[in-house]
Parts: sequence; structure tokens; C-alpha cells
Amino acid sequence: MKNVVRFGVSIGKDLLDRFDALVAGRGHASRSEAFRELVRGALVEEEWRGGGEVAGAVTLVYDHHRKDLVNRLTDIQHDAHDLIVSTQHIHLDHDHCLEIIAVRGRAAEVRRLADALRAVKGVLQGTVSMASTGQKLD
Repeated sequence: MKNVVRFGVSIGKDLLDRFDALVAGRGHASRSEAFRELVRGALVEEEWRGGGEVAGAVTLVYDHHRKDLVNRLTDIQHDAHDLIVSTQHIHLDHDHCLEIIAVRGRAAEVRRLADALRAVKGVLQGTVSMASTGQKLD
């Protein structure tokens, strides 16, 4: 690997054992691979705080029979049209739907949108997943 730097890390045995369990549980080929993933994640979080742009997905599972739920979700999404790239609506069964909302913008704004959507009565579960685009926003 070009430009690879090797360095040593001092770590307690208990913490190393827990890290090794994490490495195995996530299917990493090595400690180094897992460590790189953790460092990248920490750097992405720092970018979010520094005004970097993120892209991601808000996923919702909800009972579509709940009165006015779909209208409320749609209103919230229309108010955040500048963050929403695309949506996908999936019928899970007669009563439940899955909605995947692709988003792009400031992390704080994406979190506010996700929180607003998850707070609507009738939403059974909601998650948000974000990754850095590597772009800085003013």
C-alpha cells in the first residue's frame, strides 16, 4: 500500500479484547481495517460539526391507516424540499409502509428533518444514516 504509515498503540488488555470482538463481529479482516473505519467515522462526525455536507437516508416504518399521518409526513417533506433528493414508498403489508427518503445537506438540518418525521404519531420506527460528501458548505 502506497503511503501507509505504521505506528504502535498502547491499549489495556480488556479494551483490546472488546475491540477484537468488535472486529470479529463486524467481519473485518484485521484490526487495522476496523481501526481505519473507526477513524473515518470520527472524521466524518467532525466534518458534520464543521459545516460539511452530508448525504444519507431517513427510513420510516408507519401505519398508513393512522388518521392524517400521510398528509403530515408529506407536509414536513415539502417544507424540507431543499434537503430531499428522492423518496421511495414501499407497502410492507396491508397496514404498514416503509418510506426511504434520500437526503443531502447540512447534518443538523438533516437531523432536524429526521426528528420531525419520527415524531409524527403513527410512525413506528425511524432511523437516519448519514455519510460525508466531502464538500464544505458556507
